[in-house]
Amino acid sequence: MLAVIVVVGAIVAVAVVATGGNGKQDKKSPTESSGVTGSSPSPSLVIPSELPSFPSGVPSVTPTLPSEVPSGLVPSDLQSLFPTLANDEVPYYMLKKGDCFDTSNGLPGQAVKRSCTRPHDAEVVKVAELNGSYTTDAALKKAASALCESTLERKATSQPAGTVRGTLVQYPDSSGYKTGIDNVACSLAADVGEGTHKLTKPLK
Repeated sequence: MLAVIVVVGAIVAVAVVATGGNGKQDKKSPTESSGVTGSSPSPSLVIPSELPSFPSGVPSVTPTLPSEVPSGLVPSDLQSLFPTLANDEVPYYMLKKGDCFDTSNGLPGQAVKRSCTRPHDAEVVKVAELNGSYTTDAALKKAASALCESTLERKATSQPAGTVRGTLVQYPDSSGYKTGIDNVACSLAADVGEGTHKLTKPLK
């Protein structure tokens, strides 16, 4: 029987949607005809022969920034406010099927990508999308587990004995889901918790 790990990705994300004006398209009703028959006037286009020139009194001075920022304005430990990601570390929702990675108990929403031919903790066997309105982490956990269950079971049974010892389901927490993060990464793992067993090649 496989041990199951379900991990909530603690995600902070910003979704930006660009719309024009108030977000609605301007719809103009068609103009009514006046009842006059015959040809309608054609629009004319007039291009000015000279382009306007800039006034001669525009200052040519560009503002300069101070060379030193006053102390106390920026915290000295500014770097500590932002997580430092290694070159191969990505948020779990950027993983794709077939990606191999290591996990970190301290950063459950992150994955450190690894070559599948070198020792690694897990391999993604399916990426799915959550649909629906989920307002709690418990509801998201249940939905994410349901999306992964059959694929993980089927894929685990086709592996050589002793290769896979657990499953890993990574999904957004409720605040991440509200911002539009809806990916679920379904992975088979070599070991769960603090185990030392690793996968050393791509899964079958």
